[in-house]
Amino acid sequence: MENLERLIFAGLKLMPLTGPSFEILKRKFAKKYGSCPSNIKILNTYRQLVKDNKISPNANLKYLLKKQKTRTLSGIASVSVLTKPYPCPGNCIYCPSEKNMPKSYLSNEPAVMRAVLTYFDPQKQIQARLDSLHLTGHPTDKIELIVMGGSFNYLPRKYQEQFIARCFQACNRHKFSLRSYSGNKNSVQKVKNILNSHPDFDLPADNIDLEQEKTANEKSAHRIVGLTLETRPDLISEKEIIWMRRLGCTRVELGVQNVDDKILRFNHRGHLVQEIILATRLLKDAGFKINYHLMPNLPGSNLAKDLKMFKTVFSDQNFQPDMIKIYPCVLTRDSELIKLYRSGKYQPYTDQELIKLLIEIKKITPAYIRIMRLGRDIPADDIIAGNKLSNIRQILQAEMKKDDSKCRCIRCREIKDHKYLPGNIKLRRFGYPASNGQEIFLSYEDEKNDKLLAFLRLRIPSRRDAKKTHFINVLSDCALIREVHSYGQLLKISEHTKNAAQHQGYGKKLIKAAEKIAKEEFSYKKMAVISGVGVRDYYLKLGYKLQDEYVVKEI
Repeated sequence: MENLERLIFAGLKLMPLTGPSFEILKRKFAKKYGSCPSNIKILNTYRQLVKDNKISPNANLKYLLKKQKTRTLSGIASVSVLTKPYPCPGNCIYCPSEKNMPKSYLSNEPAVMRAVLTYFDPQKQIQARLDSLHLTGHPTDKIELIVMGGSFNYLPRKYQEQFIARCFQACNRHKFSLRSYSGNKNSVQKVKNILNSHPDFDLPADNIDLEQEKTANEKSAHRIVGLTLETRPDLISEKEIIWMRRLGCTRVELGVQNVDDKILRFNHRGHLVQEIILATRLLKDAGFKINYHLMPNLPGSNLAKDLKMFKTVFSDQNFQPDMIKIYPCVLTRDSELIKLYRSGKYQPYTDQELIKLLIEIKKITPAYIRIMRLGRDIPADDIIAGNKLSNIRQILQAEMKKDDSKCRCIRCREIKDHKYLPGNIKLRRFGYPASNGQEIFLSYEDEKNDKLLAFLRLRIPSRRDAKKTHFINVLSDCALIREVHSYGQLLKISEHTKNAAQHQGYGKKLIKAAEKIAKEEFSYKKMAVISGVGVRDYYLKLGYKLQDEYVVKEI
């Protein structure tokens, strides 16, 4: 401990204190004392020194000690939890069906292993994830909670409610521990032992009050600012949407896979394009963000058809998702697709074919869509045939750099920790038709460097043109803000840093601009926001009031 304190005191005297200069200091330390401590150990010592008032907080040093900095460079701390194994209504031929596993998931995927080791207990999963983030130097004030497990809406209602209630309670009551899950060979064996013992993975019998936990989370130290649920298009209805809002859901990940009926039928998907179109419209008109899961290389498709599919998704007003996850089809154990592969009727793309296709997709991705992922985190040993490139995003970036081509999706343009000059920041507006309504994408961007600092999605719903009452009463004759997001390094709720992109007032300016557009251009008198539970307090301070799970304001 004494040597670590010496290292920190020496680091604080460095002029300038940068990553390279601190690494040189660490090497000198290692040479003198025989070993170099991990950043986690240095960080824990730093925290103790601050707590004991031996040093003043130093944001620069704390940032340098942070591990895997990209985890919170999008302005939120992402926390994923997995629901228990439960039957799925689908029979997709490409989907793995491992015994005692949620459909489409494999037991040795990192996130799945964490879930199994906690017996799919949402509270323990969140505890482990928050501890891990804290241990590696990341703030956890603003949590984007992602509930995985396949078709969430197909689970029993009681389980859905109690699972989400326990997620909120875990965040409300969390106290940091130095213990955290880390995968190793012993963990793999423990997972196998748990699954072979055939537990039921039921939640505890005691009933948690969901509404009480949601209310508490509005002021919690760990606020759930966004809640994502995974489901199928054919499980979306007006009734389900109202239920999902009660749970606190703000974003839905739809297993779309393809927008060609022939390909959907061939793969036994269980729904057609008309269900995708309807689900997309209903969700947008209720204010939800929509993330499509799209799967190139499905049986029945080819490279040309796949590129055409993405062009359709990006241009046809029936689709236009806000985000996409691209999951190239791979052949895994426990899937029906093996039969087609062995008979020679299915052949996955080569690495070069896939890379070329993904580059073309990235080139045409609109600037208002975010490519969330470019592949599933499936261990290579489980992939019999198909893409095994774990660093495919980096490969694509390197290939596109060769011909000076760019992807302008939201993720590729996020400000992250790049420096910017306020004088370069401009308000931009882009409108496009979507799901029989109108979408307006407002953003503050560093135009000189093509970097995105903050954006807002304003929706003029489809039902206004039809002059119908909205299926959610509070949204009748109401414009909708579906998303407000400020990028850059995640800051604590009360933290202000001069050079950071967050907490500079861009979100408030975007909201004012959206209110003005809705009122002056579309004659709306009311604005509603599909606020995450943990962000309600932010909107209440701007004059909004909580009504039926939305925050609403007269404009």
